[in-house]
Amino acid sequence: MINFLQAAAEVAAANEETRMGLWEMFVKGGWLMWPLLLLGGVTIFIFVERFLAIRKASSLDMNFMNRIRDYISDGKIAVAVNLCKKTDTPIARMIEKGIERLGRPMGDVQTAIENVANLEVSKLETNLPFLATIAGGAPMIGFLGTVLGMVRTFMDMSAAGGTVDLALLSSGMYVAMVTTVMGLLVGIPAYFGYNYLVARIEKLVFQMEANSIAFMDILNQPVQK
Repeated sequence: MINFLQAAAEVAAANEETRMGLWEMFVKGGWLMWPLLLLGGVTIFIFVERFLAIRKASSLDMNFMNRIRDYISDGKIAVAVNLCKKTDTPIARMIEKGIERLGRPMGDVQTAIENVANLEVSKLETNLPFLATIAGGAPMIGFLGTVLGMVRTFMDMSAAGGTVDLALLSSGMYVAMVTTVMGLLVGIPAYFGYNYLVARIEKLVFQMEANSIAFMDILNQPVQK
C-alpha cells in the first residue's frame, strides 16, 4: 500500500514537472509567444465561425426547386417568394431575386441572380483572407523569434570571452527553437483549415450554379394550357 502511494506521488510529481516545463518553455520563448498564442485563438474562432456559417448555408431542402417549379407553373408567384424568404440560404435568396425579376428579359434575370450569388459568396469568404495570412505569417513570426534567440545566444557567448560553453549554447538554441515550434503549431492548422473552408465554399458555389441553371430552365419551359 505504501509503495502504491509512493508511486502515485511520483507520477503526480512528474506530471507537475511536465506542466511546469511547458509553461516555462512558453515563457522562455519570449514576448513573441504571446502574439502567436493570440493568433492561435483567432484561428480557432475564425474556423469554427466560418464552418458553422458555411454548413448552414449549404443546407437546403432537396424538394426546394421542385416546389418553386410547381408554384411558378401554377402562377403562385407570391407563394414562391414567401418560400424563398422562409428558407434562409444563399440559394433561396438567389432564386428569390430571380423571381422578383420575372417579366423582364432573361438576360436581366440571369444578371440579377449572378449579382446576388457573388454577394453571397463574398459574405461566406469573410475573414478567410485573414486566416490565410495567419497560415503564412505565424511560421515567419516563429522563425523571427528563433533568429533573435540565436543572436542573443551568440552575444552571450561573446560576452563570456568567446569560449564555447555547450551548456550555454544548447540552452540558448532550445529557447530559440521554441518560437518556431509555436509558429508551426499555429500556422499548420490555419493552413489546412483555410483550404478546407475554401473547398466547402467551392462546393456550395457549384450547388448555386446548378440551382441557377435549374431556375432558368423553369422559366424557359413552355406554358402548359
